Amino acid sequence: MRHSIGTHDGSFHADEVTSLALLIVYGLADRNKIIRTRNPEQLNSCEFICDVGNVYDPKRKRFDHHQNEYQGNLSSAGMVLRYLHDEGIINEGEFTLLAHSLVDGVDAHDNGIDPAPPGVTTFSHIIGNFLPIVYGSSDEELNQAFFQALDFVTGHLNRLIERYRYTQSVKTVVEEAMKSNSPLLVFDHPLPWLDSFFELGGISHPALFVIMPAGPYWKVRTIPPSPANKMQIRKMLPKLWAGLKEEELQKVSGIQGAVFCHKALFLSIWKTKEDAMSAAQIALRQP
Repeated sequence: MRHSIGTHDGSFHADEVTSLALLIVYGLADRNKIIRTRNPEQLNSCEFICDVGNVYDPKRKRFDHHQNEYQGNLSSAGMVLRYLHDEGIINEGEFTLLAHSLVDGVDAHDNGIDPAPPGVTTFSHIIGNFLPIVYGSSDEELNQAFFQALDFVTGHLNRLIERYRYTQSVKTVVEEAMKSNSPLLVFDHPLPWLDSFFELGGISHPALFVIMPAGPYWKVRTIPPSPANKMQIRKMLPKLWAGLKEEELQKVSGIQGAVFCHKALFLSIWKTKEDAMSAAQIALRQP
């Protein structure tokens, strides 16, 4: 059956749910052609088989990792993602995005590695929470829970991919702003600049602050030193502004359009673009 997927019935994990969602999102399979069974004849009638069948053979569209013959560190999710890449269905950028933001963690968890410290819930934990709470649930209850989890993962993947594609679409705008080598990156429209900035050599760029609209106002935001240190900043806003709002910030900064400055000194809000530019110039002069 074209566009059909076979996977095992009963309890489920994040890896097979994610592998099926990937095939659906990229138009290779249909949600209404999923067969959950361990019956070999029924499975072999499917175009794709994920997480069951004891065969890893991308050419035959078989993606299982439980057999002794397979000694790699991929789960069915990583196998399908690798297949999409190797077949040219996704480009290198989307492969890296999905691997680093989701699938690598799913693979690790399914292979017995839980990378999360206490207090952190991983994607695999969330999918596991879709399982019925009471043990011994019926096949109908398990199937219902499985498709709820599948719809959740499909939506999550779609948003990840759309967000990435949008970020890539504004890359030329970021590149143009970087050409001046100014300590201020100024954008006339709000846009996702951070990833493109570093992809375009931002580590060595002299920019210290970003200025762009923020709703009805304008913001001045600090820039981190590198992608690996996104919680750090290259240069903070003036210390006297920390946590101040409106009249207090207006008085200290001398700018009538002052609205707010975060106490961590990485973000401030101003009424107009001119106010934001003035604030950034003051910040640049601070030692």
